[in-house]
Formats: sequence, structure tokens, C-alpha cells
Amino acid sequence: MDVRARRLAILAGGGELPREIADSAAARGELVAIVAIDGEANADFGSHPVTRVNWGQIGAMIRTLKAAKATDLVIVGRVHRPELGGLKPDLGFFRYLPQIVKIVASGGDDSVLRRVVRFFERHGITVIGPGDAAPGLVVGKGPIGSATSSASDQADIARGLDLIRALGAYDIGQSVIISNGEIEVIEGAEGTDRMIARAAARRTARGSGKPAGVLVKRSKPGQDLRVDMPAIGPATVKGVQEAGLAGVAVEAGRVLVAERAETVRCADGMGVFVEGVSDGEERDPPRRFNARKVTMKFRVLGRAAPEQHGTHDAIKGIATLDALTGFGIGRAVIVVRNHVLAVETGEGAEEAVRRAAGLRQWASITRTRRGVATLRDVTDLTSAVVKAVASAGYAGIALASGPQEPAAVPPKLLAEADHAGIFLLVREPAVGAAT
Repeated sequence: MDVRARRLAILAGGGELPREIADSAAARGELVAIVAIDGEANADFGSHPVTRVNWGQIGAMIRTLKAAKATDLVIVGRVHRPELGGLKPDLGFFRYLPQIVKIVASGGDDSVLRRVVRFFERHGITVIGPGDAAPGLVVGKGPIGSATSSASDQADIARGLDLIRALGAYDIGQSVIISNGEIEVIEGAEGTDRMIARAAARRTARGSGKPAGVLVKRSKPGQDLRVDMPAIGPATVKGVQEAGLAGVAVEAGRVLVAERAETVRCADGMGVFVEGVSDGEERDPPRRFNARKVTMKFRVLGRAAPEQHGTHDAIKGIATLDALTGFGIGRAVIVVRNHVLAVETGEGAEEAVRRAAGLRQWASITRTRRGVATLRDVTDLTSAVVKAVASAGYAGIALASGPQEPAAVPPKLLAEADHAGIFLLVREPAVGAAT
């Protein structure tokens, strides 16, 4: 489409990117309208026309977009998964409620966002990526500041790209931190900034020397860049420096940089490199993992038995653990409603479960227990883990490998799981597999 004929709307969350995209489009002569999400959008939008709506005002969103005669829509900016109690629904919300329920119940972020795209496109509005609306915000290949990566950094970058690629099918791991080949943390549902802070706390606790290690950030294979394009900015660089890392490597052509001038100033002032890199091993994206299409048999070790959704979460968690095996990490993976909330990377299964309890998926429409803590094997099953799972309100625990008979699990642990009403499963070996 000729940009002069395009009428661009921006559904704006937090941060400066919505304003930067609006300015970029306006500078090219495009007409721009902004729909800002209350409680999320915090930029100064200047002279751009702005309509503020609550998450629950779906009807108002659609009316605003149609009144602006929007042809294209960019969905961009930080958002928090909304709490149902904070919604202020309008009539449009109830009109589209069946579609909203399907969106929320669809599972991980990728599934939710793809359905959001389809929702708006049914109303005749084309959803485009931030990079299409503002190409100047996309990180190209090479450093954007004066600092550059070392040979050791480049080895860490390659390993990080390999890991994110391997996890792509499971809708997790957009960012990782690697240092001297060691995988320190993997981003879960907490987002990049909180992942960096978690790495910083661990590094401070154990002491650190000169800056080392890299934050690697790239799109997940098959990720829809129209609605979930990775981004970095000054806060990323500051977090990396505070964590004692040497720099940031992002996938060239597929990551945005907010406040580029300030990001470069921070990086140069702190001696942190920021580079765009190409993934030389890029292939066709892997098929999205679908637990409903995977055959995996389990033995129930306690009195409680899983519902179907619990079995599906167990399958996805164990499949994610299997994918991590070649990287020598991952004692636990926590999955809630088909969404991987957290991956254990050295802190132990109990801490991973407790960390996941503070994270959340898109607002649940049921109060029943949901979610499974999948563990590498029976050595990760402790009384503390059972209590943490119960406290988090998860439905159960699944072991990727372990004893095939209840008697092989300490009776105390079985009794604790039974008392808490959580199920305890162990994957049965595939037919013909070595035991």
C-alpha cells in the first residue's frame, strides 16, 4: 500500500515505541491515530490524536479504529496480562465475549496474539509489524555503538541462538544469558528486564569479576513479528551493565531498538556492546508443539488423577525438558494452561516452582487448579517441592523419568501429595526403550 493512502492506527502499550512509531509514520505523511490502553500506555503522545480505553472496552476500540478509518494497525508496547477484576467491560466486550474466551483460553503468548490478529482482521483492519511501520527502529547487522564483541562473546552468542532456536516450538526463551558457555538464565513469562535482574541477583550472590557474558535476544522460530517483535532500549543496556555482562546481541532485522540515541549513549558510556547478528543456522521454523497431538503415557503414583488439561501441561513440560537435555540444563519446567512460565537453570526445582508462582498467564476463566511442575527425575522430588506446588495452586507434578512403582517414592511424599490433592505422575518408557 502507498503509505500516503495508509491510515495507521497504533494500539499502544507502555514505553516509548508507540510514540516513536507514530512520529516515524507522520514524518512520511501518514495519518496516525492512537488507541492507548489505560494503565499501560505511558508515553507523551504529543499532537497525535489519542483515545484511551480500558482492556475491557473492546467495543470502544473497534469504534475508534473505524472512526479513524484505519487501514492498518500496529500493536506495540509493554503490557501486563490483565486481571479480570480490573476490566471495565462495555457492550462490545459482551458482544465479542465468545471470541475473547477463545483468545484467552488458547494457551501461550504466540497462540493468544495470533488470535488477536485474526480478531482485528475480521473487522477489515490489517495488522502490520512495527518494523513495517517504522523501518528505522529495526536493529541492523553489526554494532550500533562503539563497543564490539570478543571471540569469547561470539561463542556465547552462537550458543544462545542455538538454545532459543531449540526452544522455539515450545513458545519460550526469547532471551537467554550465556557466560563462557554456561547457560545462566532463560526468559520465562517474567519478561527480559526481570530475567536480567534475576541474573544480576544470582551473580551478586556468588561474586563476580570483570564483565563477562552476553544477553542474547532473538525472535522465536515461527514468532509472529506483527504483534510480538522483540525490543531493547536504554533499560536493557543499564540492566546488562548492572548484571556484569559484556553486552547484548540481538537478531538483525527482527528486533526493535527504542530510543536509539539514548541506547547508544548508555552503551558507549558503560562500555557495553550492542550488536545485531545473523543466525546462520536459520531454517524453516519448527512446527508449533501441540501436546494434544503427542502420545505420552503416564503412571499415576498417588490417589489424585489429572484432568485432560493437566496431562497436556505435563506432556508439554516434559517435552521441553527433553529439548533442554542436549544443553545440559533444566531440572524443572512449570507449565500452566499450555504456557511455559519458568525453566529451572541451576537454582533447583523448588526455587523454580516458587518463582513461577509469582508469574501468570493470561487471565484464567476458571478457579480450578491448573498447571503442572514437571521434574527431570525422582531426585528432584522433595517435600519442599510438593509444598511449593500445592502453595502455588498447581494441579500436580510429573516426572520425566523415575520409578514405575509407587513404593519406590518415599511414602511421606506420596502422603503429602495426596493430602494436598495434587496428582503425581511419572512418564512410562516408550515401548522398546531401554530402561
